[in-house]
Amino acid sequence: MRLILVRHPQPVVAPGICYGATDLPAAPDDIDRVHTALLASASIPPDAPIYSSPLRRCAALAHRLGTPIFDARLAEMDFGAWEMRAWDDIPRAEVDAWAADLAAYHPGGGESVQEVAERVMAFHAELLRQRHAHAVIVCHAGTIRLLGACANGLPPREVALLAASKPHRLAYGEAVILEANR
Repeated sequence: MRLILVRHPQPVVAPGICYGATDLPAAPDDIDRVHTALLASASIPPDAPIYSSPLRRCAALAHRLGTPIFDARLAEMDFGAWEMRAWDDIPRAEVDAWAADLAAYHPGGGESVQEVAERVMAFHAELLRQRHAHAVIVCHAGTIRLLGACANGLPPREVALLAASKPHRLAYGEAVILEANR
C-alpha cells in the first residue's frame, strides 16, 4: 500500500509556541499553496481514500482534497500544560526530564510519545487490513514520523523511540510517500 502522508499547512500561531493538540486553524493562503502543490505533483490518485487528523489545520486541507475520513488517532501529541506556551518559557528541568525518557515521559502532564505511538500504530494496523492500493493521510509531523516507524514491526516503545530520535525536518504541507507492507 502506498501512503501519501501530508503535513498540515502552517497553523495560525506565533513562532516558537508549543501547540501540539491545540486545535488551531491553518493559514488560508497556506492551505491554497499546499493544495495547489499537491494537485500539481499528481501524486494523489483520484480514487485514494483521504484520512485526516480532526484538528482544523489538517481538516481544512483534507476537505479541499476530497471527502475525508477523520480519525482522532492521527491527532498531534497532547502536551498538557505546555500547550500554547513558548518553548523558551518551559522550565529547562521539564524539557531535560522528557529528553531523559523520550518514550514514557508525559510533557506538561499530557501524552507520552509511547501513548501516541500506540494510537498511531492502531490506526496503521487497521488501515493495512483495509487493503487499499493507496491512501492519503493529512496529519502532523510527529504522526508522520510515527507512521514511518510503524513499518519496522517494532513494539510501541521502540516505535516511539525511533520516531522521537529523528529530527523534525518536515515543512508545512510537505508530502512523504511511504510504502507500507500489507
